[in-house]
Amino acid sequence: MPLLGCIADDFTGATDLAAMLVAHGMTTVQVIGVPHGPLPEADAVVVALKSRTAPAAEAVAESLAACEALLAAGARQIFLKYCSTFDSTDAGNIGPVADALLKRLQSGFAIACPAFPANGRSVFQGHLFVGAALLSESGMENHPLTPMRDANLVRVLSRQTEGGVGLVPFAVVEQGETAIRQAFTRLRDGGRRYAITDAVTEAHLHALGRACAGHALVTGGSGIAMGLPQNFRDQGLLPDRSDADALPAPRGAMAVLAGSCSRATLAQIGLARLHVPVLELDPLATPDAAALLAEAEAWMEGKLSEARPVVIAASAPPEKVAALQQALGREAAGALVERALARIAAALVARGVGRLVVAGGETSGAVVQRLGIATLRIGPQIDPGVPWTYAETAGAEPAGLHLALKSGNFGARDFFLKAFTA
Repeated sequence: MPLLGCIADDFTGATDLAAMLVAHGMTTVQVIGVPHGPLPEADAVVVALKSRTAPAAEAVAESLAACEALLAAGARQIFLKYCSTFDSTDAGNIGPVADALLKRLQSGFAIACPAFPANGRSVFQGHLFVGAALLSESGMENHPLTPMRDANLVRVLSRQTEGGVGLVPFAVVEQGETAIRQAFTRLRDGGRRYAITDAVTEAHLHALGRACAGHALVTGGSGIAMGLPQNFRDQGLLPDRSDADALPAPRGAMAVLAGSCSRATLAQIGLARLHVPVLELDPLATPDAAALLAEAEAWMEGKLSEARPVVIAASAPPEKVAALQQALGREAAGALVERALARIAAALVARGVGRLVVAGGETSGAVVQRLGIATLRIGPQIDPGVPWTYAETAGAEPAGLHLALKSGNFGARDFFLKAFTA
């Protein structure tokens, strides 16, 4: 039975979390969508939902259904995973989902920590930084679906929940686990439902994770999860595992699909263009998924290889995204790109691609669903937060596909090149 049951609000976030757990010695399986029937055997099970931008009521219902499945399988702690950029809207979905899970678990308090210093995400005095920039000045203010224009996480979360939100500041976190636990108690006794926590180093995340031992619900980015496995070891429930990230040998041609419009992904495409074949689709000029698929199929002929990857991208800078959204509407524009790239993914796999990198959370969700993949085994990391995964044979088509599902903001500039040598 799983020790840790996790609910992630998008597919790349799920693999990000799973990679963290594997790196810290927990065998981990990612399940696509609300699970039905027995769960795979693993120390941790991560349920990947596509709920970040869904209506709040739908996100709550799916998250509760996932929670029920995890509890039925024996999970001893529930983890709600959201992006390290805390991106959502004032209507949710982080607050409403966390509220519902706390009620289901009959608990009145939870941590909220999106920090992930290895990827440049830190929280100081309650403000979220991306590198040296405030979240609201990092480019996330231009996100096409969840623009983040306020870096103060206490304010952001307070607008999403009726529960009180407090802060465990840097000076307390720096003192370690005991001081953090005492701060949690003060906030809970003072009527606070959530604690935003400062964290600027991995040592802070380990201390915060240890302080969450015994909490029914933990919420945050994948960084906070690095401290959770040791809690189970301390209880004698988790043995030492040196091969938690083992996967079968890779095979087949190599390809990258990019739908993210983040600065990081645009830079990765720019560098890849200098080294490998790159097709940049233009949904504004060709607002038809079938036509975009036909263009990609014609282009990929003779280019697929086990020697080097190809890159097919529908990413664009903010002004071009805005023009597409103005022409089609925000939801229709996003759906067009997802539908086209999902169909292209199926075409690539049908032509022998066995190693596929997908950039962008919404794009990854669409691709995985189109390929009919039910579970993913989690392997070694390429860059912090981005592991290779392996499509389980049971219920998946095709079997044996290696996938790397990359959050748009993650990965070094050479990610699309080095992924296939990892």
